[in-house]
Amino acid sequence: MKAVSKRAYSRIAREAAVLLGKSIKLGRQKRKLTASDLADRAGITRNTLRKIESGDLSCEIGLVFEVATLVGVKLFDAENTSLSTQIDRVDSKIALLPRYVRKPTKVIDDDF
Repeated sequence: MKAVSKRAYSRIAREAAVLLGKSIKLGRQKRKLTASDLADRAGITRNTLRKIESGDLSCEIGLVFEVATLVGVKLFDAENTSLSTQIDRVDSKIALLPRYVRKPTKVIDDDF
């Protein structure tokens, strides 16, 4: 059986996950929800909620976003714009980029 190696994440990714987890925990406590209540509302186990609140990066991003939304944590700071408007802007920028990114190939000088 193959041993599973633990993925290495950057310091910034780890700190962002911890900040989001703590923000979720704060939101839960402000709403006076128990961990069991929030886990039930999100359709997850208390153990998964504990992982989310501690910033465990192995949790599914969809679950993390759903729990954050349930407790009122703002996921993106949108200055008077909705997320769908921001998505449209990013899609427009992506459309302007080339489809494939390739490393430049080495030019072979075959002129003898």
